[in-house]
Parts: sequence; C-alpha cells; structure tokens
Amino acid sequence: MSRHYPRARTGEDRASLYDDITTKIIGELEAGRVPWVQPWGTAAAMACLAMPKSAATGRQYSGINVLILWGAATERAFTGQSWLTFRQALSLGGHVRKGERGTTVVYADRFVPVEEKLRATETGDEAQAIPFLKRFTVFNTDQCDDLPSEIATTAPPPPPGLIEPRVEKLIKATGINFRVGGNRAFYAPAEDYVQVPPPQAYFEPINWHRTALHELAHASGHPSRLNRDLSGGYGTKKYAFEELIAEISAAFSCASLGIVPTVRHADYIGSWLEVLREDNRAIVRAASQASKVADYLLGFLPESAADVTTESEEQEAA
Repeated sequence: MSRHYPRARTGEDRASLYDDITTKIIGELEAGRVPWVQPWGTAAAMACLAMPKSAATGRQYSGINVLILWGAATERAFTGQSWLTFRQALSLGGHVRKGERGTTVVYADRFVPVEEKLRATETGDEAQAIPFLKRFTVFNTDQCDDLPSEIATTAPPPPPGLIEPRVEKLIKATGINFRVGGNRAFYAPAEDYVQVPPPQAYFEPINWHRTALHELAHASGHPSRLNRDLSGGYGTKKYAFEELIAEISAAFSCASLGIVPTVRHADYIGSWLEVLREDNRAIVRAASQASKVADYLLGFLPESAADVTTESEEQEAA
C-alpha cells in the first residue's frame, strides 16, 4: 500500500498561504492600521485584551496565528479570545452555530519520507526533513452555542498603573542592563544595555511598558541570549525586519501581561511594507521570532512561565 506525502502540493500550498497572510497584513498597513496593535486602540474592537488561546486545551497560540486571530476578533467584533475547532466544540457539549464562518490558522511541522530515510541509511548522511504547512479552521466561542459557561470567560485585565509591577520584576530578572533616563529609547548592542525615558516623559505613561518591552526584545538578540543578527543599520531591510520582531514581540508581551498601550512606531510602516512586499514569508518569520522573544522574556517571571506556551505546530513556520 503506497503512502501519500504532501510533497507535490506542499510548495504551492505554503506559497499560497504566505501570500494570503501577507496580502491581508499589507492591506492593513497601507490603510494606516497596525494589525498587532489595532485590537487595543479602536472603538470597533470589543474583544478583551488577551493572547488568543484554545478554549479546549487552554494553550495559547503563538507566532503568525496570534496576528490572524487578533485580526479576526477585531474585524468581527468578537468579545473574547478563546477559539476551538468544530469537533472540539462538540466534545465540550456545544456546537458551532449553523452558517458561522471559521478563521483559518496554520499548522506547521516537518516529516521525513520513507525514501529519504532509505537514502540516508544507504549513504550514511543525515535524513533531511521536509517542512509542510497546512491550514485548519477554528471558531471563536462567540460563534458557538451550549458551551460550558466557564469556557468563554476571560479574566479582566489588571488595572493600569504608572509602571506595572510585573514589568519591573521582569526587567530585573532578565539581568539586562536597563537604564531609565534621557529623551529617547534604544538598545546599544555593542555595550549591551537598554535605555528608556522615564514613564512620566510619555503623554500616556502606559505606553512606557511597550517601549520598555520593545527595547528588551532587541536586547534578547544579543549573542549571549537568543543570538539574532542585529547588524542592520537604520534604513536597511535587516533593521526593518528586526523592528518588526521587536514591535510584534512587545505586543505579544503586553497582551500576556494585560497591558493596554496605544499605537506607536507609525513611522516604521513604510519600511515594514517594503520588507513584506519583497518577501511574502517575512511576516510569518517575524511573528515566529517574536513569539520566541516573548516566551524568552516572560519566562523570567515564574507566574508568566506557566501561562505562556509556544505551540510546537508553529515553531517551524519560518
């Protein structure tokens, strides 16, 4: 009996999926909206601040799926960030309402075909895994009936303060040299330190948190940490891509900590668009890296480490 692997269709399916995701995000950016910030700053956004999660397992989504689900929740005015498949809704005693349209998210993994295993055995080489990317459909709990009442419940975000105590603890726990002062925010790779103006320097002090987390995200790329390429100078594609990673990571971290900043870095939209138009996989790679950065930083908080999970199905999306 022959086995059928997703070899022939894989390339086409992956390219189509990358194109679909990138085209939608380019459209948002061209309209002046930042998809990973929009759920926090618009009157149309009814969804509670939260990282999207599986209503069935409680696991949080990561990478590009966070952006996809945030966008769907905003566009369709869902009131929560809990999602499940058609079968999961049935298994919980509920059901998806007739006529409801699901949201497509991504499952990514790798497999080694039998013939590749045989070739590796014969030649003594290491077997090469083939990446594959497929879609599956989830529904917001708002689209379902008869679910247990606790399934769709989302805890309210903590009340805002000048500096969120957990962010202060996180900064200290990372061990990164973090300085408060001056009139601009930056990370200095050569000296390995972060500097951010004091919260009172911001028109809305709550924005200090995302600025701090944005610069910490850059610092996570130091060779002693996650070891990303930080060599891009201002105006280069490398620089724009690293800014994408840091900005999306800060959005993920803020959502995980229940912090509600407003939009910033609008001046980067042009450079982001240039990167996305040239490479339809850039946003997927950036979101994947952003999840790794957020997980790394939040992992310094014991209470966050238990809450933030990167799904293995998305780790290979890049």
